[in-house]
Amino acid sequence: MTQVETATYTADEMMAVAAARRLGNGMVCFVGIGLPSRAANLARATHAPDCVLIYESGTIGAKPEHLPLSIGDGELAETADAVVSVPEIFGYWLQGGWIDVGFLGAAQIDRHANLNSTVIGDYEHPRVRLPGAGGAPEIAAMCRETFVMLRHTRRAFVEQLDFLTTGGKGVTCVVTDLGVLERPDGELTLIELHPDVAVEDVREATGWDLGIAPDVRRGSPPTSEELEALRALKPANGETAES
Repeated sequence: MTQVETATYTADEMMAVAAARRLGNGMVCFVGIGLPSRAANLARATHAPDCVLIYESGTIGAKPEHLPLSIGDGELAETADAVVSVPEIFGYWLQGGWIDVGFLGAAQIDRHANLNSTVIGDYEHPRVRLPGAGGAPEIAAMCRETFVMLRHTRRAFVEQLDFLTTGGKGVTCVVTDLGVLERPDGELTLIELHPDVAVEDVREATGWDLGIAPDVRRGSPPTSEELEALRALKPANGETAES
């Protein structure tokens, strides 16, 4: 493979690397399209080759060479160990307690890690109508851990959600393009900063007075191996798989 220059990387690449590093080998992961898929497939391509990736379409043990553009991407079924019905994914695998980590995205998140993926603005007359809940409430409630991935801005990290789609009780970790947050006392707290990010950068990008861990740590930048593996995961048609 071509060697990757490690001096530069994007904020989204750092976010994917930080999330991937939190996945252990052999974990069973319920994966969403976009940023979560990048992170989970990066983990499988590097330090956690035995991660079992489950997509909502019913593919179990998917091993795509390229990032899927949707849960209906044919490569997921072609590379999976098994393909089952959506009711079986939720009724047996998820509710049965077989999923270690569920990945979620959202348009908005509050201090308690409650999520909005339904509307921006008034529900009856929204400025933006979003995809909705899908399986997010069940994923957050039933997985042993739930990771949320989203870009850190005041539009996303809000004092009050426009709509409560998914309760945050099951969310254990939030990975953004600025750092990593956890919920030690029920409220999101900054525990890790990405390289070249300051605490004030995170505070300014948050719509409430964010708690900062007294021992907030500094994450390490992506390695050349991580960047090479991540950049090799481009969608087959060259498009960007967005969250």
